[in-house]
Amino acid sequence: MTEEKRLPVVTDRYALINGDCVEYLRQMPKNSVDMSVFSPPFANLYIYSDDLRDMGNTRDEGEFFEQMGYMTRELYRVMRPGRIVAVHCKQLARYKGTHGAAGWHDFRGDIIRHFESFGFQYHSEVVIWTDPVLEMQKTKTQRLLYCNLRKDASVTGIGMPEYLCVFRKTPRDGDEGDLEPIRHYRDDAERKADGGDESQVMDLPTWQRYASPVWFDIKRTDVLNARLAKGQQDEKHICPLQLETIRRAVRLWSNPGEVVLSPFGGIGSEPYVAVEMGRKAVAVELKPEYFDQMCANVADAERSLNQTSLF
Repeated sequence: MTEEKRLPVVTDRYALINGDCVEYLRQMPKNSVDMSVFSPPFANLYIYSDDLRDMGNTRDEGEFFEQMGYMTRELYRVMRPGRIVAVHCKQLARYKGTHGAAGWHDFRGDIIRHFESFGFQYHSEVVIWTDPVLEMQKTKTQRLLYCNLRKDASVTGIGMPEYLCVFRKTPRDGDEGDLEPIRHYRDDAERKADGGDESQVMDLPTWQRYASPVWFDIKRTDVLNARLAKGQQDEKHICPLQLETIRRAVRLWSNPGEVVLSPFGGIGSEPYVAVEMGRKAVAVELKPEYFDQMCANVADAERSLNQTSLF
């Protein structure tokens, strides 16, 4: 039995929608989103619901990207020219029992080629360092077992990092009127002279750390509490994106007051950070349990922001 759809939750700072992201993006105006950051379903790796609109309900990567294409086409349309879409992803494991041989599938490369096929420019990427010891303890993968190194190193491999793949909607002729620069300031004096927001001050050491091709300092535990959103039929997987990864993306590639979109809202990590950082959040989530938790989390961010503003 399909659970009743929740009504949208809208305030001056955010709009949260329980439904299909493709259907909602089709209703959004062209060039209306300033920045997008999200973690999509990793093909059919995890099953989140039995809804036919759930992109995790696919047979293989080919079918997943066919379905994903309906979203990506609309995402390109609603993004403002010159602006950034940051997509969190990782490679997918292959197993001998299921796939005939153990190894990796280049899901990150599939993401890049997919977004390029819809007109986005592959702009850059960040490798997010992960601890191979924790990966081994969690997955029990043969690739990382020390005993295999001692017996036959040919079956051992490297820990699996995560990625933030960055795409840009390249401006075209005639887009000049839609372009709005994202300003950062060297110090507070420069910011005051320009009349900019104090949150946009970024000193040189911070920029050098953010510009590194590998982020070594993302804490794996810096996430929203996902346990409250689990339904009885869930697979044992809700893995929210680390908040600091989202914070850096939002800080780098948007201005205060601008619209930040997450088409796969989950429990609300992206809109939580967007509101926390003074942006306007738009997020869509298909699963009602996740949507309920997203609403609670983003409301917490708004209350915290109001308290900070008060004092």
